[in-house]
Amino acid sequence: MFTSGKVGYEVGANLDVTCFGGIAGVHRLVTKLGLVGRIDADLALLKVHLPYHESDHVLNMAYNVLCGGTRLEDIERLRHDSAFMNALGAELIPDPTTAGDFCRRFSPADVVTLMEAINAVRPTLWAGRGRELLGPVAYVDIDGTIAPTCGQHKAGMDLSYKGIWGYAPLIVSLANTKEVLYLVNRPGNAPSHQGAAGWIDRAVGLVAPHAERVCLRGDTDFSLTAHFDRWAEQVDFVFGMDANAALRSRAEALDESCWTRLRRPDKHESRTGQQRRREPNHKQRIVAERSYLNIELTGEDVAEFAYQPGKCARPYRVIALRKNLTKNRCCSTRSGISSTSLPAPTSPRPTSSPAPTTAATRKT
Repeated sequence: MFTSGKVGYEVGANLDVTCFGGIAGVHRLVTKLGLVGRIDADLALLKVHLPYHESDHVLNMAYNVLCGGTRLEDIERLRHDSAFMNALGAELIPDPTTAGDFCRRFSPADVVTLMEAINAVRPTLWAGRGRELLGPVAYVDIDGTIAPTCGQHKAGMDLSYKGIWGYAPLIVSLANTKEVLYLVNRPGNAPSHQGAAGWIDRAVGLVAPHAERVCLRGDTDFSLTAHFDRWAEQVDFVFGMDANAALRSRAEALDESCWTRLRRPDKHESRTGQQRRREPNHKQRIVAERSYLNIELTGEDVAEFAYQPGKCARPYRVIALRKNLTKNRCCSTRSGISSTSLPAPTSPRPTSSPAPTTAATRKT
């Protein structure tokens, strides 16, 4: 219970404190990796360095985001944080107006130069403690997203398929360490796979020398069959495939003995072996009472077969996922297709580990 008592206040000496205490360790790591010198050597945007260099501007904006900033104006609060400035060993950092002027100096080629400068120091980190994070297989994920904008004068913006104005950046990331290797900005109406092959090749060239194996992962948009043969010589890959008529017919023609029930791990594992009593599912009750359309998953089956796309010189392993559904007591199925260069396992996959494949589900 709350109680009330005598409170005493003391006035201490003048001390500098900040809620961003970890920024000193981050900056020390950046300096130790040689990122500061690499940016200054590769990126040439300023004719005179008085007093700032290119690295000062880049790190200033990066640290602003790291400290919770969402726009350039938030840099102003850091400029007046003496403890923050002392942690970086800086007497002055660029103000928001100067940072905005620096951003306007970038061309598309300069953005690529900056990304390559950052990627040039990543192997130093991977060779150290980061080697444990890479593990036996380095997973490179490729995906597209939508970055909405409320502005009306943003160059390059367009209307996405969802009716949202903005951009459709391509993101190539290293899943093991959650590092974004390449971020490519594109108009909002650009398809996810637009220009992706070239950036995938760059990511493979960056990661492959420092990992035992590399596996590419992506959804159906990145199943670029014209590049399968070339990628298969260097890395493994798992891509979703559109469940078109050809693949569906192949999957439906399989004998029932070819299908195996997929056992997914439990969503929640109790450490004590006891389960708490679940409250009644009111949503399910209301759906049943009002006879709403209700689709429930009753089971999943998987099968595999060989398939050679028209642009490939060799067949690849295709994994089909069949979802058994009930729709208001009527049974139906949906299927998803994944193509991969990974060989078939020699022994059954343990039920405790999820399958390392991604499949896009389509109605049959």
